[in-house]
Amino acid sequence: MSGNIELLNTTLAAARAEDRAALIAYLPAGFPTVDGGIEAVKAVIAGGADVVEVGLPHSDPVLDGPVIQTADDIALRGGVRIADVMRTVREAYEATGVPILVMTYWNPIDRYGVERFTAELAEAGGAGCILPDLPVQESALWREHADKHGLATVFVVAPSSQDARLATITAAGSGFVYAASLMGVTGTRASVGAQAQELVGRTRATTELPVCVGLGVSNAGQAAEVAGFADGVIVGSAFVKAMLDAPDEAAGLDAVRSLAGELAQGVRKR
Repeated sequence: MSGNIELLNTTLAAARAEDRAALIAYLPAGFPTVDGGIEAVKAVIAGGADVVEVGLPHSDPVLDGPVIQTADDIALRGGVRIADVMRTVREAYEATGVPILVMTYWNPIDRYGVERFTAELAEAGGAGCILPDLPVQESALWREHADKHGLATVFVVAPSSQDARLATITAAGSGFVYAASLMGVTGTRASVGAQAQELVGRTRATTELPVCVGLGVSNAGQAAEVAGFADGVIVGSAFVKAMLDAPDEAAGLDAVRSLAGELAQGVRKR
């Protein structure tokens, strides 16, 4: 079975055709439980997310701040496994028809086996992977198997990336480019900053791929600001925090559904 890179491509193209940015939501698998995590993904899609990144919880998430680290810890203590991540992708995709990616550090894939991981992700209906710590120059094996199975390979660029480096990264990627809005870890912030707009401009000069901005967006106003210059707005910590702050799982699902609705309005006010 082939993965859903084409669904991702057409979803992002449809948002552009509507003269808006896409809303891309992030939630970790297994948080607060495996079943609860699946329901949370469905809830953000019901609220208006166009694409969802399912996080593969990791014990050393170098890109992630304290909010996502807390959720990862809950998932890991709950015994989440890669099979649960694949189940989350499968059930969310089958229920919604929305493109679902996995965001993961490289070590779990390396240990699991690249061929096994890509084959299972494609079979689950996944659209691809975001790989924040896989160097492009070491990505040939991954890209070979991802291409074979119809999966996008999304790399992360940062404000520190030089133009030549941006060109190398974007030439190797597919689906979209994940532009980290600032140097640092994930988390909600008071402002997204001018660095993000400059990075999007420099990245667009190297590629036709959509450029989507993450790190720091937490409300509709910030979503509208980023949607003014990016093809997609990526929101993670704000959704995770809404789940963490809720008194129970049902309230958490309501909270993330409502937040997704607000952000979906924001990306339409570019």
